[in-house]
Amino acid sequence: MKIQKYAPKIEIKMRDFYDSLSEKYRRRYATIEAEKLGYGGASYIRQLFNCDNRTILHGKQDLELDLLKENTGVRQLGGGRKSIIETTEGIEEAFLEVIKDHTVSSPMDETIKWTNLSR
Repeated sequence: MKIQKYAPKIEIKMRDFYDSLSEKYRRRYATIEAEKLGYGGASYIRQLFNCDNRTILHGKQDLELDLLKENTGVRQLGGGRKSIIETTEGIEEAFLEVIKDHTVSSPMDETIKWTNLSR
C-alpha cells in the first residue's frame, strides 16, 4: 500500500513550520504527522523534514508522557524579569513614604488603606 503524499506547496509550508519550532515541538510535530499517515508515514516524514528516526521515537515518548502529567508550559518557573520590588532595595519603604500624606485607613479594618492618588 502506497501512502498519500502531500502536495509540493504543502510540503514547503510544513518544512518551514517545522524549522520554526523548538526541538521539543519539532519532535512532537513530526510524530503526529507520521502517525497521521499510518504505515510508511514515519519514513516519509523523516525524508520530508530531514530528521532521524530517533526524533520521531522521542516525540512519541514526549507525547505519551504529556498525557500522564499536567502541562507545564514552555517556560521554566523562575524565568523572566524579576519585579522591581525584588531587585530594588528600599523601594517599598520609599513608596509608602510618598503616599503617606495621601492615604487613609478603613474605620472597620486597619489593614485596608485607601489613597486619592492615581497612577
